Amino acid sequence: MYSDLAVFTGRAHPELARSICGHLETPLGACQVFEYGNENVFVKIEENVRGRDVFLVQPFVSPVNTRIMELLIMIDAFRRASAGRITAVIPYYAYGRSDKKDQPRVPITARLLANLIETAGADRVLTLDLHAGQIQGFFNVPVDELTATALVTSYFRRADISDLTVVATDAGSAKRARDVARVLGTPLAIGDKERLGNTGELVIHTLIGDVRGRTCLIAEDEIESGGTIVAMVNKLRAEGAGLIYVSCVHGLLTGPAVDRLSALQVAEVVTTDTVPISAEKRARLPNLVVLSVAPLIAEAIARIHSGRSVGELFQ
Repeated sequence: MYSDLAVFTGRAHPELARSICGHLETPLGACQVFEYGNENVFVKIEENVRGRDVFLVQPFVSPVNTRIMELLIMIDAFRRASAGRITAVIPYYAYGRSDKKDQPRVPITARLLANLIETAGADRVLTLDLHAGQIQGFFNVPVDELTATALVTSYFRRADISDLTVVATDAGSAKRARDVARVLGTPLAIGDKERLGNTGELVIHTLIGDVRGRTCLIAEDEIESGGTIVAMVNKLRAEGAGLIYVSCVHGLLTGPAVDRLSALQVAEVVTTDTVPISAEKRARLPNLVVLSVAPLIAEAIARIHSGRSVGELFQ
């Protein structure tokens, strides 16, 4: 058994780390993380961690590669400081779309990233809603993948929306959308999406399911630039859908995403705080609703620390 629990964070999302600590009723660990002028990352742990059960909170958000290096260097620092066990808490795992060779001569970066985290010295990983389920298998250490689906579905269950149809943007997101539809007791519609090369352009050819006159909830795992959401909302409106809601777990909202979502004039955009969303973005998208995953992550950390089942959270 490891000694007392300790939670530390890099610079990616300290607000989430502080919120997690609030639910655990434990102080956030003291640790310096900064860059020198030559962009080299420096980490210094400012308290004794020998034998402690350490959890490092660091989603891979912009600047993504810097945040990845921060976590790797933090893991190395805690390993050399004789931490008892190190769990990398990664609310958002970047490079998730690079999970297979779908073109000639391309990398499987999600696997490479798993190798780096293990080599740095992480004993286990705690994450949320991976883009592809097989990423769990890229690790040789235990991986606990939480899901915020229940958080999102609870929000819409409380909203008590009538004539609701859950919509998956493509076959890849159908399982997640089906889970949402099953909990809410609604029909499911699925889009036939095609990405045009590596340009980010896409088209939704057909929509399987009747949405005419119905309120629709688009259920995604993440929203990056918003291109998929724009295409699906336009398709739904062309098919005669009524009010449209948009939901995702990871609201990256990069580049033109906020402007695109604002222009769509959907009822609400519901996401979580797995990644930080600036006050400026929130102000520009007043129909944005951000649900907190801190209680979920805190409960999972408490269970891991005490040796209880994490899977029971979703039974």
